[in-house]
Amino acid sequence: MTYAWIILPFAALTLAVTLATASRPNFGRRMVSSAIAAAVLVVLTAVFDNAMIAADLFTYPEDDISGIRIGLAPIEDFSYPVCAAFLIPAVWTLLSPRSRA
Repeated sequence: MTYAWIILPFAALTLAVTLATASRPNFGRRMVSSAIAAAVLVVLTAVFDNAMIAADLFTYPEDDISGIRIGLAPIEDFSYPVCAAFLIPAVWTLLSPRSRA
């Protein structure tokens, strides 16, 4: 199984839960905030994944990755922080009580 196949359920869950919050207040603002957080997390992932791979702390089997890399880090590594940036606020929103106003 490749890393791209492993990512698909997480991405689908993130999309479904995020879309479930579309009717909640401040959806647009939440999406902008999540996009900014995702951008920051992608930069941090690029820096630290590259540092850890360069230090030989771990490697990726070439057969299991797409071959697209940002530095030494495979592109698949960046999906998890992007999913987290959208999924965590969406879950928080769904678990928060709706205002009665």
